[in-house]
Order: sequence, then C-alpha cells, then structure tokens
Amino acid sequence: MKTPERIIISRTDSIGDVVLTLPLAGFLKSNFPKLHILFLAKNYTREVVELSSAVDEFVSWDEISQLPSEAEKVEKLKNLKADAIIHVFPRQEIASLAKKAGIRNRIGASGRLYHYFTCNKIVPLSRRNSNLHEAQLNLQLLKPIFKDEIPSLDSIPDFYQIKKPFVKNNNFDEILDPKKFNLILHPKSKGSAREWPLEKYAELVEILPKDNFKIFVTGTIEEGELIQDFLVKNKNSITNLTGKFTLIELISFIAQADGLVAASTGPLHIAAMLDKLAIGIYPPIKPMHPGRWAPIGKNAYFLVAEKDCNKCRKGGECSCMNMVNTKQVKELIEQYAGKIKK
Repeated sequence: MKTPERIIISRTDSIGDVVLTLPLAGFLKSNFPKLHILFLAKNYTREVVELSSAVDEFVSWDEISQLPSEAEKVEKLKNLKADAIIHVFPRQEIASLAKKAGIRNRIGASGRLYHYFTCNKIVPLSRRNSNLHEAQLNLQLLKPIFKDEIPSLDSIPDFYQIKKPFVKNNNFDEILDPKKFNLILHPKSKGSAREWPLEKYAELVEILPKDNFKIFVTGTIEEGELIQDFLVKNKNSITNLTGKFTLIELISFIAQADGLVAASTGPLHIAAMLDKLAIGIYPPIKPMHPGRWAPIGKNAYFLVAEKDCNKCRKGGECSCMNMVNTKQVKELIEQYAGKIKK
C-alpha cells in the first residue's frame, strides 16, 4: 500500500482508550512527518486528542452522527479528502460511511465480519483473544502501511508527543504544596472498571504520613455525591476537588501534581501519559486485566491479585480488588517519592 497523505484515525470511545491510541498517531508522524493526521472521536475526548502534537486535525463524530441523512454524513467524510482510514475502534456505521465516501484505503481488524464488506485492508487481529496490550493492538493496525517492526511496549511512551503547557490556573498554586508529594486519588470510574473499595482509599489516606503527602480526591459532581460519606469522614486529611474541574483543567492539575492512584480509568492513563506516578489497581480477569489495559508511561505501575479468577465476571463485589492491600500501594508511592526527592 502506498503511504497515504491524509489519514483518519477513528477512535470514538472513551478517554482512556483515546490516550492509548495517541502513540499510534505519534508513531505515524515520526515515520512520515508530512502525513496529515485526522483524529475522528467524540467531542468529550477532544481535549485529550488535541494534547498530541502528532494530530493535525480533530474531527467530531458527534457532529457527523447528528447530520440528518446518510448522504450528508458521507459528504462530510468525503470533504476531509482522506486517502486512508484506520478503524481502531470498530464501528459498523463509520466503516460503511468510509466506504461510501470513497476513502481509498480502509484498514480494519479481522475480528469484525462487516469489515470484510467495508474495508479493503484486513489485518488479522482479534482483541478479545489476544495477549497484547491495547496500545500494541492499536499499532498492529499499521501493518498495511508500515512493514517494519512495530515498537515494543516499553518504547510506546516515546510516541505520545504531548504538548505543554496546558491550562494555567492560579488556584493550582494555592492548593498544591511544593514541600509535599501531591497525590491524587480518583476512586470512581463511571462504571467502566472494577473499583478499589473506598475503605482501601480511606486506609491509604490514614497510613500516608501527613507531613510528607498532600492528598486530593477528584471525580465528577455525580461521583462526588456517590462517595460523600468517604469525603466527609476524611475531610481533615484530604482536599475534595470532585466536580471542580473541566477535563482540560483536570489534565493540567494532574500535570502539576506528583502522582495518581485509580482503577483502570481515563485519569489514570492521562497521569501515565504525562509521566506522573500512575498506580492502577486491576482485577485478574480477562479482558479487564493489566496485560490488556495497564497504564503506559515511564512512571506507570499496576497492582493486581496474583490469581486466576472469573467468579465476579458478570458484576458484583470483586474480592480480587479487595486483595490489593494499602501497604502495597503505599510502598510504591514512597519508593517513587524518595526517588524524585534525590
């Protein structure tokens, strides 16, 4: 396949997924500097997409999907003048529209039957049954364009290509403590991941030395309401920032803090991308396990119960998440804090 001049990366799901797709854009730009990269995504992930200097243009799937007719959607895609599209997050409607728009090279994974009718470059790939990390799976889709070896998992953080600085908020200077390790706890995940129990977060707050750590809790307004008891009980030991930030403000705050602890959720992947200490807590259940979804970054870590377990696959309390103890988290935080202090 001839190297394209304008390529669409289609990833219309959530923030964490988009973060793990940005290295694909960076890898393309590193190898083909003149390539114009368009990123098709949902509006609420726009500020994440636009962090990458490798992305030349954001394309709103919300705007396209709300057009009244298929003909108008096709025309919108056609006007992008792309000569290739990579369906990173498979979506049948987008695959069909891309074909009708006459995009010359349409790359999709073999795991979706409709790709055989809508794509002309099929990559043998099944995410569900793969042992590869999500970021590696994304890069596998470049095989029709890039014949050489795809980068290893360890080298993927080099391809985030993040712009700095972000939003300057003077309030950050007022609440961050330059003499302490500023640690963010993000307990909720909007139901997208198995969550570490609030009792564990409370224990962590209790055992981290208050002279050395300042602890913040982030989340949406709705998440703040869900954890109200936790916030009230620990009000003297934490700074409650739930519902206080827009997405770009949250990104900027993470960039100015020192570390973050969370389940497998967007802010965790943002912290990893920004080279902050990022500690993710995971269940050992495929495909939710860290082998697929661990944070990718130079200071990213994960903790998971060392056992095979599928008892709570369909929901309910996850005993495996409870098995990750606060001392493990505390040790990781203190090791990193000691390293950056030197």
